[in-house]
Amino acid sequence: MAEKKSKQSVKSIYKILAIIGCVLFVVLMVVSSLGTGWITAFNAIKPGNIVTIDYTIRDKSGNPLVTTDQQLYRQYAGAGYGTFYSKQLQLLANQSSTKSVIPLPVYSAENGWTSSFALFGGEHDAISQGIVGMKLNEQKSIQLPFADSMTQFFSSENLIQQGINVTDVHIGDMIRMGVSDSPTLAKNATESSYSVRIGEVTQKTAQGLTIDFGYPVIEIKVLSVGIG
Repeated sequence: MAEKKSKQSVKSIYKILAIIGCVLFVVLMVVSSLGTGWITAFNAIKPGNIVTIDYTIRDKSGNPLVTTDQQLYRQYAGAGYGTFYSKQLQLLANQSSTKSVIPLPVYSAENGWTSSFALFGGEHDAISQGIVGMKLNEQKSIQLPFADSMTQFFSSENLIQQGINVTDVHIGDMIRMGVSDSPTLAKNATESSYSVRIGEVTQKTAQGLTIDFGYPVIEIKVLSVGIG
């Protein structure tokens, strides 16, 4: 009788091992079907990785200027604030840009997807460096460089070329300006040859306006990580 129970026990063990083996086989099959991309989900971002992010750039008052958050865009655009909606941004980790201005496609209620937002090269580089060490779905606020030194004076004549009348502008107003391949006003620019930058009027005289184009922070969330 004891021998019979022992044989039944052995059979049960073999049965359990067989089930475990089947489960492991299924798991291995599922993992292999995912390729190697799933591995990067658990690893920190390394230089050269291809990273896709959601992002929101805010002004110094904390209001969103550009965002990939549809709900946030609707909230502020519906309240009359000139927020742009953007597509997700893909970039290489720890890779400096060769351009001084990177045009980001953006949407606005008045122009649809016909405009682009001007991200300066130094800002791109800060993001590219700042994502190193982050992981999938991680969120972070990255300080943008030169936020306190990006003011520029524009004469009344130059502003008129952009369709801006100094007498209609007040200190604290947010103004959309066109910039080309350098962070300056694009003279005689067409809509397709420049990107938009939003600045705050900090000083006003009869001769023109001083406008601050610096943004202190960008909020990001890592959506995907690939091997570059």
